[in-house]
Amino acid sequence: MASLSQWVQGARPRTLPAALAPVAAGTGAAAWQLEELHGSVDWSMVVPRALLALAVSFSLQIGVNFANDYSDGIRGTDDDRVGPFRLTGSGAARPATVKRAAIVSLALGGLFGLALIALAQIWWALVVGAAAIAAAWSYTGGKRPYGYLGLGELFVFVFFGLVAVNGTAYAMTAQPSWVALLASIAIGLLAVALMLTNNLRDIPTDELAGKRTLAVRLGQRGTRGLYAATLLVPFALMVPVMAERPAVLLVLLALPLALRPLRSVLRGARGRDLIPVLGATGRLELVYSLLLLIGLVL
Repeated sequence: MASLSQWVQGARPRTLPAALAPVAAGTGAAAWQLEELHGSVDWSMVVPRALLALAVSFSLQIGVNFANDYSDGIRGTDDDRVGPFRLTGSGAARPATVKRAAIVSLALGGLFGLALIALAQIWWALVVGAAAIAAAWSYTGGKRPYGYLGLGELFVFVFFGLVAVNGTAYAMTAQPSWVALLASIAIGLLAVALMLTNNLRDIPTDELAGKRTLAVRLGQRGTRGLYAATLLVPFALMVPVMAERPAVLLVLLALPLALRPLRSVLRGARGRDLIPVLGATGRLELVYSLLLLIGLVL
């Protein structure tokens, strides 16, 4: 029976910045737009919706982590694992128990999402929410998991970038904005960088297991080049926003955080040497999103 510490490890806390970042960026974009439209921000409306969006994002992230643990574990993909601890693959927890944990987490995400949709009166978003839950399970679950086809990064970009950031902002403003769009692309790319780190580390074992991730398809050199782009392009994307609101220059303070993991990846770090890169990439995404939030609010 897995201990509480092992369950926490199984939830993969190093990936949680990918859940907080889009909500922070979306809230910042919403605050900017509300000020442009009304001259002020009603924080009594913004804060509850931001907290609900955060609950949705955390629940889905933990749910997809447990679902991935379960599906990869029963397929044998994690039998010879280099990366962080896995509940199913290690035998610490029964597959059925990990599966239930995934379902409960995804269900909680659905309930929080329903509350946010009802509060914002955007009932059409039910379809988007259902698609997000289906995508969370289908990453490595089902008969044809898209994570095994090299589409994981694309879905992460869409759901933890475009959908999460724009959805958060729209729930507060009921209008799209170009700032939210640029922020969603930037956060989506940083979320992709997080997944690329995992998949770069797992290329040897994924190849043996027949898991054709994007990293496996691109190879070492291509994956490292793409990682560099996903780390640096988000800073370039903020240039038009900086011109509109100079306080957004604050995001450049996150640039030094990109240098160490970028240097490690470009110098050929492999296996366990990429585990610190995963943490560093997560910190970069988190700090970038919080600085963007502050810059847009100021």
